[in-house]
Amino acid sequence: MGIRVAVLALDGVVPFELSTPGQVFGTANQAAGAPHYELRVCAPGRSAATSPEHGAFRITTPYGLEGLAEADTVVIPAHAGFLAPPPPAVIEALRQAAARGARLAAVCVGAFTLAATGLLDGYRATTHWQYADELARRHPRISVDPAVLFVDHGRLLTSAGVAAGLDLCLHLVRHDLGAAPAAATARRIVMPLQRDGGQAQYIERPAAPTDPGALQPVMQWMEGRLDRPLTLAEIADHAKISVRTLNRRFRAQTGATPLQWLLSARVDRARLLLETTDMPITLLADRTGFGSPATLRHHFTRHTGTSPHAYRATFRQRTPGETGQRLRTPSDSAADHVGLHPVATGGTGTEG
Repeated sequence: MGIRVAVLALDGVVPFELSTPGQVFGTANQAAGAPHYELRVCAPGRSAATSPEHGAFRITTPYGLEGLAEADTVVIPAHAGFLAPPPPAVIEALRQAAARGARLAAVCVGAFTLAATGLLDGYRATTHWQYADELARRHPRISVDPAVLFVDHGRLLTSAGVAAGLDLCLHLVRHDLGAAPAAATARRIVMPLQRDGGQAQYIERPAAPTDPGALQPVMQWMEGRLDRPLTLAEIADHAKISVRTLNRRFRAQTGATPLQWLLSARVDRARLLLETTDMPITLLADRTGFGSPATLRHHFTRHTGTSPHAYRATFRQRTPGETGQRLRTPSDSAADHVGLHPVATGGTGTEG
């Protein structure tokens, strides 16, 4: 008997995330040449409407919540009403599935549904970076990590937004079937088996505040001098305030110290140059005020979860005349073209 996977479809379910488990696990069956996974879509009342924002339609399924009782793995996709408490019957069905030993995997803001069961209390979890603060506020007993693509506690898993559901499902295939079948699955869906970095590389840094009492002029002055060494005294002197006042205002308006904000601005400048130029790393480190490639790599990797080289390979903007990377053939090294490396690396944040 294969591994039974139940995909929970609540009203407002996001169609892409609803279909992701079927795409990955169904492809794993094809790649392995055997029906390792049995997929079921389960919905309260055996029917669910999809999210209007993503193309509204209604699905019907042979399986209601009772389908979760027979599942080995329950996948919880995002749905539009994730901020509202889930129906009591859904919470109870998820708790019973966990009590039976089923594996529960939440995709994107599906983490809110899983968190409502109380099962994540005391654990580390992730969700889409836009809603990480809200998840932490509503569930203070959960340690929310907005920087990783997914977190694996064995029977409880959570992933970041949308495409991270692919990462999570491929991770489950690798856990269930091994690296070779997972690599074959990744090749067929044209995905790396494990992406470099976490979702920190996709997070937007808020623009400088624009209210009259803000430090925007000082921030603009700093951004114009990212390639130069700047001290707190120099910044405070330009702002015509004391260092103590400068620190207090920066913390109040940005949540960071002036030097922390300066470091983030330098990383952002490095990201822009990596995306838009072929500037050598040595020159790029100089232009962004890091001074040396080693210092750039250290701070860039700490902030984004990936190296400057990997970031450039992912985000480099192509000119209209450039062609994309070729699709590798099965004769290419699997470890090379699907990015095989230990699961705990690359910002995935796996545990236990």
